[in-house]
Amino acid sequence: MPRQIDFYFDFSSPYGYFASTRIDALGQRHGITVRWRPILLGAIFKVSGVVPIALVPLKSEYFHRDIARFARLLDLPLKMPAQFPFGTVTACRAFYLIQRQDPVAAVRLAKAIFHAAFAEGRDICPVEHIGEIAEAAGFDGDAVMAGIQDLEVKNILKTAVDEAIARGVFGSPYVFVDDEPFWGVDRLDQVEEWLTRGGW
Repeated sequence: MPRQIDFYFDFSSPYGYFASTRIDALGQRHGITVRWRPILLGAIFKVSGVVPIALVPLKSEYFHRDIARFARLLDLPLKMPAQFPFGTVTACRAFYLIQRQDPVAAVRLAKAIFHAAFAEGRDICPVEHIGEIAEAAGFDGDAVMAGIQDLEVKNILKTAVDEAIARGVFGSPYVFVDDEPFWGVDRLDQVEEWLTRGGW
């Protein structure tokens, strides 16, 4: 029996947003804990030499069509932020700040950030915007804004990105069932089947 699911994602990834609405229920169906691991794709792209798909001719047009279609398939709201792609350092730090004390609460914050970015089309880059999102989700917004600057929190995020690269993570979402990797929200059905069969 697998011990855990590691869910790597970047808050700037609409596919990560889609996966965030399904991953916990998937884990619960199999009695497995899901560990949420936000990362910075920008840092990973420097290693892999990849350009964000939204900036690539031809692929960009398909990308926008695909995410709209995927949102309709999952019956999820989708409103792309005016600035895309966008930085997510602040959002990631906020997550790890909360996770230090309460991993469950950190997931609640992550879902609120994803919803703000892709269901409402809000700019989640500024610290004050993360503070507002946190406040609306039941956290102390001022404490979150202050904690984002904490050196330990910054180091936690750096370590998370380094660990992701060491594991071969190159996109979002990227899921491990123990050490078996699956890339993309469209692979969640394979994750489900892998768990059901016990691998193949």
